[in-house]
Parts: sequence; structure tokens; C-alpha cells
Amino acid sequence: MFGLGPAELIIILVIVLLLFGARKLPELAKGLGQSAREFRKGMDSDDDKKPEEAKSEPKQG
Repeated sequence: MFGLGPAELIIILVIVLLLFGARKLPELAKGLGQSAREFRKGMDSDDDKKPEEAKSEPKQG
């Protein structure tokens, strides 16, 4: 994962804990998960629209 080893991941986790505190981490994780879910929904709905748009557009030429 991006060339990070276990030691680097632990250091990053400690820094995040120091910056946000243990009480804020569940809220941050929940917000991140919801954002990822909404992004995926948007990407999926965009993929669903593309074939329909291609059918409804008149052909040029």
C-alpha cells in the first residue's frame, strides 16, 4: 500500500491520534466512509447514465 511498511503506518496512526484525539477518530472514520459511499454512488449512477445518453444523442455525419 503506497510502499508503506508497518512502522510507517504506526507512526501515521500515532500522529493522527495526537492531532484529533481518540474521541474524534470514530466520527472521522464515519465521515470518511460516508464520503466514499457517496462517491461510489455518484460514479455508479454516472456509469448508468452513459449508455442512455449515447442512445438518445442523434448521430452526426
